[in-house]
Amino acid sequence: MKPHHRIFFIQFAVALSLGAFVSRLPDLQVKFSLTEGELGLLLAVMSSGVLCGLTFSVRLIERLGARTTAFVTVFGAALFFALIPWMPSALLAVPLFFIAGIFTGAFEINANVETDRREALLGYRIMSRAHGMWSLGFCITALVAAGMRQAAVSIELHSLIILVTVLIAGSIVFAGIENAPPRQDAHPGDPPIAFPTIGLLPLCLVGAAPLLAEGASVDWSAIYMRDVFAVEPFIGGLGVTIFSLFIAMGRLGMDPVIDRFNPRPVAVSLLGIATIGLVMVATATHPVVALAGFGLTGIGCSSVYPLAISAAARRTDRSAPVNVAALAQTTFLVFFAGPPLLGFVAEHFGIRFSYGMAVPVIGAALLVTRALAADPAHMGQPEPVQPPG
Repeated sequence: MKPHHRIFFIQFAVALSLGAFVSRLPDLQVKFSLTEGELGLLLAVMSSGVLCGLTFSVRLIERLGARTTAFVTVFGAALFFALIPWMPSALLAVPLFFIAGIFTGAFEINANVETDRREALLGYRIMSRAHGMWSLGFCITALVAAGMRQAAVSIELHSLIILVTVLIAGSIVFAGIENAPPRQDAHPGDPPIAFPTIGLLPLCLVGAAPLLAEGASVDWSAIYMRDVFAVEPFIGGLGVTIFSLFIAMGRLGMDPVIDRFNPRPVAVSLLGIATIGLVMVATATHPVVALAGFGLTGIGCSSVYPLAISAAARRTDRSAPVNVAALAQTTFLVFFAGPPLLGFVAEHFGIRFSYGMAVPVIGAALLVTRALAADPAHMGQPEPVQPPG
């Protein structure tokens, strides 16, 4: 297995755990007797943990290295996501949501920084493919979850099976991870806490817009299909499965397209497709239309966030880990805090309206996509294009 493929598996493994967890949110909601707003509060607690992990873990990750950090963050996240369904009440589950969020935030920095360093060694883009492995993991685990829900497999047993799978597979793959050398423009004197700069804010908006749509599709699609169309559990689970499949297909095949047409026009096209998909979901009168909308939203969300991450990592004002952490903490705050907000909107205005809320955010991102073209590390230079290897 090639070194960057092992880094890809970090994304895949966390997606297996998180995807299995969010696919069973309807069952968790019933078990804890929660309204949409109360479930949103629990997701907000996890969002707080993610923000802490993104903000305060940069120095620790640099000290531990990619392999040790992969073991700690992936296994830690998988363990706490698996423990949550075993809790007897939502109150006792609150600290587990927070701790799982911390591990998830730290994983995000480790995976993205190592992927960027591998890009520097290889000479061609692999960031979109790395995030494609996240989406592929989500797709697989969502499909499995839909089948388990239809077969009435308990959420507790399901979470245990996923935990064991991640522990066994991760132990094999992570053992062979080799730390990539930092980029030559590394800044050893950067602060230990990552906050976005003014110059980074446009990239934060570009990255956050598709993540808001992704968070809504991942966290609320099963509940949307159940509440709006009263479909069977398996059909209800197809929303996140189809979304994850199409976002994975987009990410796994988008890197050569980006190299040929450049980041900005690709991002504009994808955000336009995402807008069409969201409108279809918000206005669907039949389950098939809604599922098609989730598919288009998946394609539209596919590579915009990886493009923002690559642009942030290649900025020369600060080191890649700090800029990636700063962008990730802002965008993932939207990814994890957006769905809780949408939960309150769904409870008071209807779940259809919550999907329409993402459209204006995407519109704002379209206005600042120029930030993707203004890559400080490559101003006036063509992207190197080599065949994947």
